[in-house]
Amino acid sequence: MKKSSVVIYKSSPALVGERDGDKYLVNWCVSRATATGKKAVYASQKVREKDVVLLCEGEASSIDAVLDFAESACAEGSEVLAQIAEIHELLLSDDETATTEQSFSYIAELLRGELKANESWGIYSALKSSFEFEEILRDNQVFFVPRSHEKITELKNKAFEKEHAEELRAAFIERLKAKNLLPEDSKYMGDIEALALGTTDKSKTMKDAGFKETPEKAHKLLLDTKIWDITRNPYPVRLGLSAKSATVSLGVPPDEERVRVPGVSYAIDSEWSTDPDDAIAFDGEYLWVHIADPASFVTPDSEIDKVARGRGATLYLPEGAARMLSEDCLEDYALGLREESRALSFKIKLGENGELEDCEVLRTIVDVKRLTYEKADELKETSELKPLFDIARRNFARRCKAGAVNISIPEVHITVNPETKDVAFEEVPRYESGDVVREAMVLAGEGAAKFAFKNNIPFPFISQDVPEIPSDIPEGLAGQFRLRKCMRKRNVNVTPASHAGLGVGMYSQVTSPLRRYGDLLGHEQLRAFLKGEKLIDKDTMLMRMSEGDAAMQASKKAERNSRTHWTLVYLLQHPEWQGEAICVDKQSGRALYFITQLGMETTIGGEGPVDLNGKVTLKVGKIDLPNLEVVFTVG
Repeated sequence: MKKSSVVIYKSSPALVGERDGDKYLVNWCVSRATATGKKAVYASQKVREKDVVLLCEGEASSIDAVLDFAESACAEGSEVLAQIAEIHELLLSDDETATTEQSFSYIAELLRGELKANESWGIYSALKSSFEFEEILRDNQVFFVPRSHEKITELKNKAFEKEHAEELRAAFIERLKAKNLLPEDSKYMGDIEALALGTTDKSKTMKDAGFKETPEKAHKLLLDTKIWDITRNPYPVRLGLSAKSATVSLGVPPDEERVRVPGVSYAIDSEWSTDPDDAIAFDGEYLWVHIADPASFVTPDSEIDKVARGRGATLYLPEGAARMLSEDCLEDYALGLREESRALSFKIKLGENGELEDCEVLRTIVDVKRLTYEKADELKETSELKPLFDIARRNFARRCKAGAVNISIPEVHITVNPETKDVAFEEVPRYESGDVVREAMVLAGEGAAKFAFKNNIPFPFISQDVPEIPSDIPEGLAGQFRLRKCMRKRNVNVTPASHAGLGVGMYSQVTSPLRRYGDLLGHEQLRAFLKGEKLIDKDTMLMRMSEGDAAMQASKKAERNSRTHWTLVYLLQHPEWQGEAICVDKQSGRALYFITQLGMETTIGGEGPVDLNGKVTLKVGKIDLPNLEVVFTVG
């Protein structure tokens, strides 16, 4: 570098002074003189050549002369700025894609005929701040690339928005109040969407527009302004859940010693089930209940365990399932998807009256055959399945004798077409084989609880207090709804107690470790006991049970709200809908109806035109989607 050359040092112009060994003295202006008499302040520093960027090797007369030209070059309407626009058109390719970077000196020479030291910083500053060129610094050299017209327009719009931000926002707020937005207004709606999704509890935009800051009001505003359409389901996210399956993959099941169970076991499920996690068989002496064994890979407090605990359960939405464990684990851990399945099995010895006499827990390899409920019912008199049906009937009778409360309310399966967003309802048929599976799962839960208690294993026990059931329970569906009202809340604890609703002395849920965290936690503890490893202590067990149960309750609420959401979407899509409803409760001034097609309950004011279990035709009236409310009228 030569003396008085112009360089960039710490983003400011500087002049090169005397050389001192491998360093140069550079001089720059810290602050300029002002009209009020404030003097200019200068500074000097010894630097290495690599610490500066050379702009021009010519000799500048002074740093003030360099700055004086820069002020005029960058002033609005200057000759230099006009020349930059002209040179941009010259260098921009016809299709705006084949543009190449050019050195600063080359562009400066195109602009001014030659690069003069006093003008170098002004030309550089004008190019750097222009919309037309993008700066590239490489190897202590300056290059510029001409931008496309589209990019220039984008940058100018952003600059305008920044300069006029307050007045643009004020205009937007007025449009928002009128609920008449422009397409580009969506960029202002982020905090409203966040409030509707429950990721924040405040929205400055809504406050400024005079709207109440609640998730429901935000949802309504997003619908009214067409930022969202009616198919947007906010409830999983609002409740802190993911609508997508877990992504942390389970590895291949580890090789370990397992008992091979002879014969075939049956995984009996609904036709739309994709995650079979239980199978049953009777070998002439023992009832076998085989359960998927993801705990063979998932260890306590591992990353996968923590993710599952945070989800609590698989989230079953009309749009699809958001699984507690990753989608890809099903192939290795679900039952019946491979020729052989690995399981944690409950080998149950039953007494003559169907009571559970003993339960052994084993790590097994099982041959599993999948059946739908419909197919299993067709085969219920075969030698393979008849014993299972007989066991289920005896166990049901045993539980009823012990005070079990059995509630049967029709179920409806709701699905949403991912492409069209059409909503479909399908009544879930009742099969006796469904009762067989239920009774086998109850026996497995009872057996696991007794096994854990017998062996002093800290365990997630589930209990339920005895309900107060009045003597005047009505017949039919109305009676089932009355019974439901009588039931007490379930309790989760490390201390066993009776489960009055099921009619068993102690109970735990262990039959869905792919879908419920409490079940997975129980499996982790059982496997640790079988392998002689350290058990989770009671306090830690209680803490993890509570965390998982809280997440599962949130998941259940998200499922309920999502079902209601999509039901209301269906009614909005079919405003002419009419359907049959059954009167299931009558109190002073209101009646509760169960809508069979939709699997939905609704309350209508007045005594109602029919007695309990009577049927009426309902028509849809006003629908409030954000508040999940709909008004029906008797047709």
